[in-house]
Amino acid sequence: MVRGFFYIRDRQNDLELRELQIKRYMMQGTFYVIGVGPGDPGLMTLNAVRTLEKCDVWFAPSAFRHGESMALNIAGGEVDSTGKTILTHHFPMKQVHRGQRPEEEVGQAWREAADTILGYLQSGKDVAFPTLGDPAIYSTGFYVCETLEKIGQPFNVKIIPGVSAIGASSAVTETPLCLGDEKLVVIPATFEDCEIEKVLQVSDTVVFMKVHKVMAQLVKLLDGLDLLENAVLVERCSLGDEKIWPDIRQAVGKEIHYFSTIIVRQKKLR
Repeated sequence: MVRGFFYIRDRQNDLELRELQIKRYMMQGTFYVIGVGPGDPGLMTLNAVRTLEKCDVWFAPSAFRHGESMALNIAGGEVDSTGKTILTHHFPMKQVHRGQRPEEEVGQAWREAADTILGYLQSGKDVAFPTLGDPAIYSTGFYVCETLEKIGQPFNVKIIPGVSAIGASSAVTETPLCLGDEKLVVIPATFEDCEIEKVLQVSDTVVFMKVHKVMAQLVKLLDGLDLLENAVLVERCSLGDEKIWPDIRQAVGKEIHYFSTIIVRQKKLR
């Protein structure tokens, strides 16, 4: 009887604790990872604009420690940020290999961001995390979400899709990414040459991201595969100083902006 009594009390305590956790979960704010497009504020979706308008806190990623946030500039170009809490946080631009522990500097940046964001969420405030392009494509926002999950505290999250640099580059160059039964692959240009060559051999269209530091070796590789004439480089897509390089050989040795994308089709349409 005694054991049964304590068992019931323990079970009751567990239920009460669970109910309290659910109430806290329902009362806390929501973390919104918002795709703000490739650069032109006019390419933000209505959903992105409306979500930014209602969030009291904007937590924007910055690629450089003492630099501005491109995502924040885009968001502010379409949404009035007056009266909002605006925070920027530096995330190091270093390679992340899935399944492997990130460099300490990278992991620390994720943890610091998650701790700050969680504090606002638990106080009942919605937090907007504007991210370039679409959150589904190499976005820091998902790393922050994973870090929040590891902390172990329940949190609300919603992902707002956006126009990707890939789609915008396709549009401005009038180059379809895939037609009919064609296969499309998106990869970082920082892959090893042998891996890139394999992808090019089995894909109809390959989109290269993060090309600014490896232009010379990428051009050499594409030349060896007789694909140079099928490649186009778009630098700072949709921005005022956007530049299209129909001959990517001319970009070698130039200071290419890190907001750059290369599209390579196996077969030219015209």
